[in-house]
Amino acid sequence: MTAPRIGVIGGGQLARMMQPAAVNLGIHLRVLAQSPTDSAAQVIPDTVIGAHDDLEALKAFAAECDIVTFDHEHVPTEYLAELQAMGVQVRPGPHALQFAQDKLEMRKKLVEARIPCPEWAQLVTQDDLDAFTAKVGYPFVLKTARGGYDGKGVWVVDNRDEALRVMDQIVSSNTRILAEELVPFTRELAAQVARSPQGQCVAYPVVQSVQTNGICHEVISPAPDLSDERATAAQEIALKIAAALDVTGMLAVELFDTGDRIVVNELAMRPHNSGHWSMDGAITSQFENHLRAVADWPLGSPAATAPLAIMVNLLGGDLGDLHSAFRHVMARDPGIKVHLYGKSVKPGRKIGHVNLIGSNIDDLKERAWHATNYLTGAIDE
Repeated sequence: MTAPRIGVIGGGQLARMMQPAAVNLGIHLRVLAQSPTDSAAQVIPDTVIGAHDDLEALKAFAAECDIVTFDHEHVPTEYLAELQAMGVQVRPGPHALQFAQDKLEMRKKLVEARIPCPEWAQLVTQDDLDAFTAKVGYPFVLKTARGGYDGKGVWVVDNRDEALRVMDQIVSSNTRILAEELVPFTRELAAQVARSPQGQCVAYPVVQSVQTNGICHEVISPAPDLSDERATAAQEIALKIAAALDVTGMLAVELFDTGDRIVVNELAMRPHNSGHWSMDGAITSQFENHLRAVADWPLGSPAATAPLAIMVNLLGGDLGDLHSAFRHVMARDPGIKVHLYGKSVKPGRKIGHVNLIGSNIDDLKERAWHATNYLTGAIDE
């Protein structure tokens, strides 16, 4: 069997972290990046420079691939249909990817599949706004239907005047308006599954995530104090969504845990920040299983290799040269695994992450956060 040539559209850190798994599997990975300095372009020799929304660039790139997959969900689905017409396998396909691109279409599909969601509505007029707030009250959440990530394109509005201002802002960005109830969650969870074209699925442990300014900052696997029954229910939600949407590859389902119920927040059809712990804490990382899935190979075990794993994102801070802090971090804690993305340091930007596995959550959190804070310059001892 000849290994497939897999093309990744998007040159960010997710594509970068697919490369070690591709090397181990003997897969030739190529990437379509915006710039030769993009995170993935620095480590993947077969890099093509081009834009994800340039049809001719996409066609030229895909012509040298057997399978195309993604670092992000922003490629126009009509362009992906043209790649399929060329005979290229697009995984996940545009029929699935539309639900990761458009939050309104996602909500409609999930309701149709009987997946638990927050109260939501599409808002077009002021009457729509008044009807929705009559049901859920203020405050509530407004989102752009398309675009937005890491907290962008999301507003919590406290009154009618504020809601109308945000609605005008969303309309001016040329997208539709999604309104959702402000879910009184006690924490955020994420359930990840991998699914192959033949329908084989594996489910990773359900994790707890903590956000800073809308950006995932800490992930603990498995989620502390989550009963087996509720963890299984969350995994079943993710597996049901993967089947209903015909997802190929990794699917991450972000969830709100209210204590009484678990509801779906958002979806990502690619490796996801909530699964980075699996690089050092699972038998098969999310990146390897994504490649196995899109290649239609048998999936690897998602089982954890230790009772607990923690991932903390390195968000750009005061220290520009991260490597200057390596000696201290490595000497203090040889168990820390540091993963850098080759990005320039900017405040709040994801520039890497640290992983740590063990059995005591307090110990893991102290060690992981010390390494994170030292690497980003928040502390110097």
